[in-house]
Amino acid sequence: MPIALISDIHSNLEALKAVWKEIKDVDFVVCLGDLVGYGASPNEVVEFIREKSKKKNILCIRGNHDNAIAFGIDWGFNPYAREAVRWHQRVMTIENLEFLRKLPVKLFFEYEGRSYHMVHGSPRAPLDEYLFPWLPDSEFSDCLKYIKEDDLLVGHTHIPMLKIIGRRRVINPGGVGQPRDGDWRASYAIIYENGEVEFFRVEYDVETAARKIIKAGLPPFLAERLFEGV
Repeated sequence: MPIALISDIHSNLEALKAVWKEIKDVDFVVCLGDLVGYGASPNEVVEFIREKSKKKNILCIRGNHDNAIAFGIDWGFNPYAREAVRWHQRVMTIENLEFLRKLPVKLFFEYEGRSYHMVHGSPRAPLDEYLFPWLPDSEFSDCLKYIKEDDLLVGHTHIPMLKIIGRRRVINPGGVGQPRDGDWRASYAIIYENGEVEFFRVEYDVETAARKIIKAGLPPFLAERLFEGV
């Protein structure tokens, strides 16, 4: 059975539901962090993942926004993100905040003869470092020195990526709830039994997601960017 990779949902319930329809028959889902932040449906997103975890094997780690919201941290964020973090801290339930606090920063698993290392940012800075696709191969090679697993799975950039370094790989499924590669559609990836990686995009009700952000009183920019994929 293939593995579905998702990341950076960012409180966008509409995007998450659209992706979930595509991966509903996959038994194993890997979530690379940032369930919350930016969007207007944090409780709904967390509760969706919690409920699906009862029926499906889901490995989920903590992202930098999850961490900031769960532990009351808002330094180091741009003004839009900081305002969203503070809003999330006010509206999220104690139960959902506790769920975020309990998420591990990294996880490991094996699948069809390969081993995988899950982290939101990078092994050098698990919550915060951005591994952009345009970085030189030397940066990825250095990151891989920090782990013993075959492949590294990351999120954080909201940009799909498959970087091959020798016999090892660095894979980013892109952003479910806030893509930043110029394509507004929700992004996810599948790893097949033969090791092949395939990336997918799916349309979702972006108008509703944006309207909810405005209604919540969050910065309008956070709604506008959803239409542009930036």
